Amino acid sequence: MQEDRIAHYRETQIKTASQGKLVVILYDGLLRFLDLALENLPKKKYDLVNNNIIRAQDILSELSMSLNMEAGDISQRLLSIYSFLNMKLIEGNVQKSEDQIRFVRRMVSELRESWNKIAKKSSITPIEEMKKGGIDVAG
Repeated sequence: MQEDRIAHYRETQIKTASQGKLVVILYDGLLRFLDLALENLPKKKYDLVNNNIIRAQDILSELSMSLNMEAGDISQRLLSIYSFLNMKLIEGNVQKSEDQIRFVRRMVSELRESWNKIAKKSSITPIEEMKKGGIDVAG
């Protein structure tokens, strides 16, 4: 019952979020999966470490695919950052390196804070954005 309420809350949060807030939500999920990987690394629960890193990589892929490459240089830079972070996660996963995963977490945390500042300045919801002609995460 509690899980249903949480799922409903998250669904409502996503449906009513602005474009910038959606990116922040993705970063929050990315940080959560990195934290779970880091939590399980010292316990040598490598299956959980691997699964959570893969989930983090999935979010990085989603962020990459959502970039509007026609928006200019910033999108290309973000794509390069996301690719770099993904490579670090691959290395961290293969080597079971806490340092690599922590490095990615620090970078993602900084990106999240930047996006959060942007999201607070822009309160246009996805529905309003669609009325204007579509949603593109330009960076």
